[in-house]
Amino acid sequence: MSKSPYSIDSSNRKIDPSRRPVKPDGSPDDNDRVEIGPTALAFKEWEALGLEVPQLDTMREFRLQRLCAELQKNDYGGILLFDPLNIRYATDTTNMQLWITHNPGRACFVSADGYMVLWDFHSCDHLSTHLPLVKELRSGASFFYFESAYRADEHAGLFAQSVDELMREHAGNNRHLAVDKIEIAGLRALEKIGLEVFEGQAVTELARVIKGPDEIKALRCSTAACEASMVEMQKALYAGQSENDVWSVLHAENIRRGGEWIETRICSSGPRTNPWFQESGPRIISDGELLALDTDMIGTYGMCCDISRTWICGDVEPDEEQKRVYQIAYEHIMTNMAMLNPGVSFQELTEKSHRLPENCRPNRYGVIMHGVGLCDEYPSIRYPEDFEGHGYHGVVEAGMVLCVEAYVGEVGGKNGVKLEDQVLITDDGYDNMTKYPFEEAFLR
Repeated sequence: MSKSPYSIDSSNRKIDPSRRPVKPDGSPDDNDRVEIGPTALAFKEWEALGLEVPQLDTMREFRLQRLCAELQKNDYGGILLFDPLNIRYATDTTNMQLWITHNPGRACFVSADGYMVLWDFHSCDHLSTHLPLVKELRSGASFFYFESAYRADEHAGLFAQSVDELMREHAGNNRHLAVDKIEIAGLRALEKIGLEVFEGQAVTELARVIKGPDEIKALRCSTAACEASMVEMQKALYAGQSENDVWSVLHAENIRRGGEWIETRICSSGPRTNPWFQESGPRIISDGELLALDTDMIGTYGMCCDISRTWICGDVEPDEEQKRVYQIAYEHIMTNMAMLNPGVSFQELTEKSHRLPENCRPNRYGVIMHGVGLCDEYPSIRYPEDFEGHGYHGVVEAGMVLCVEAYVGEVGGKNGVKLEDQVLITDDGYDNMTKYPFEEAFLR
């Protein structure tokens, strides 16, 4: 079958991957380069900390192998990706990541044997020229209403024909196609041409759950950049500042180091710390008040650093209530973290987890812990109150990275405390990747 008229031959567009000079992670040391990445500030800080940086070529190869292994395990001929984070995992390309989350104008096909095609947004071919794993570039994956309006079915039909061509060429008679997310018009078009569509989100989540050596290095680097940003943020916490003044520092410092975005804006002070999930606003902070935050940061290399801390404004001693709530939260994450070992089941983590005081349980966080990588990922470990309705079974494995969470706020209480550390599961236990200190004044 002939190639799509929208495809670009990879042999004519690839930049030599052996180009020099290069940065420590193997990316080109070119001031005018297309791809985004860590800044000189980030590399300098990592070197001072003795951190190893990832090698991007081997990280990309590892991810592709993980994805193909899941496809082969399920007898899928290929997978079609629209979620920008799944596209990032498969290709390591970025393009307007937040905009694309609600305007699905990019897609990626990966066959079970690793043939990769990227449909990028129009006039964006140059953004992936540095990636030899992407074998073809195409366009025509935009059939959401803003782009296509009443022509959505027409455009989806053309796109489906392109996918069908790839499946026939690279999967033979296998008509099993995994899809993570797709517009209704696209799903109908794929099914109309005889492709059997399967749930693709499970494929990608299970592929992403185990981190390779270079992904772990990337996560450590992202965490270090996040913590350096938090230092500047905590310096900006003083009476008269607004929540937004303090929160904006985290954004700015993330970008200075080559980070990418922040998924939420959960940062609140004083009485707005209880209940949780109040996002930063114009409230002015006073001495003696708590400020609690959850970074939810997509940092360098697109890796998530999900740390929570609670600080006090001013050079003052926390009061007894603030200490009591903080100490409960600290005991909660330390006790739950200590249970982490390869082979422990999700249900066992739930059943043996630290129990919050009864007057704190209604305000509990949504999970005891969760996976993390490019964002919050599988698995979610539930509280005992939530396991029957939302829990699921599984086993902790070496190579997982989990965020251990605690939110403690009494019903009707004045203060709430949020704490969270990011932890790597090792062959014989765990390694806490988080180095940002807890507040000693709250623990004595």
